[in-house]
Amino acid sequence: MIFTIADLHLPLGIDKPMDVFGQSWENYVERLQSNWQSVVGEKDTVVIPGDFSWATYIGQSKCDFDFLDSLNGKKIILKGNHDYWWTTMSKLDEFIKKNEYKTISFLHNNSYEAEGISICGTRGWLCPGCSGYKESSEKYFNREVARLEISLQSATTDEKYVFTHYPPMSKMCKSNAFIDMMKKYNVKKCFYGHLHGKSHDLRLSEEYDGIKYYLISSDFLSFMPKRIK
Repeated sequence: MIFTIADLHLPLGIDKPMDVFGQSWENYVERLQSNWQSVVGEKDTVVIPGDFSWATYIGQSKCDFDFLDSLNGKKIILKGNHDYWWTTMSKLDEFIKKNEYKTISFLHNNSYEAEGISICGTRGWLCPGCSGYKESSEKYFNREVARLEISLQSATTDEKYVFTHYPPMSKMCKSNAFIDMMKKYNVKKCFYGHLHGKSHDLRLSEEYDGIKYYLISSDFLSFMPKRIK
């Protein structure tokens, strides 16, 4: 089976608990662990679309990676806007090898196959129509569109799921290059995080113009990984 959950915001390497952001985050690490182990099996795959750890540097994230590696299943992580620990792929691969993590991989300019599905994606960026989008956002947005295509081009199956940290569009602007790229490669499902608390109200309609969209930030899912295949 394939599961997904974004925005774990693990604080095990530094002192930055999330319960300051509201009651829904109280004891969230313990709740996440219990929920995860109750539904995810050793042979399952879990995609984590960004904001995995609060660590600033890769060394600070070790406790968070230890925790993640101890959980059931194979884990695929992509970058979020708060993943300051994220470095070059060569250094990430070296970190994984050095610490002998057997269940963790990274989604970056590539794709993975599980259960006959190609798992594709990229971080994304503030998209046109979003609050905060400005002229300087365009180059970062376009770069993420290009990375999405690289990922989709590497897919090995006809059916492709796209995972992105930022919402791929806004309610105010439902057409952009990111959406066009998914349509070009016949993507039917897209999963995204980033939205918390009252921002859950900004989530997209579940289906629009032939693509289904799912908000999978951890607090929206009550810290229960969502089975998607």
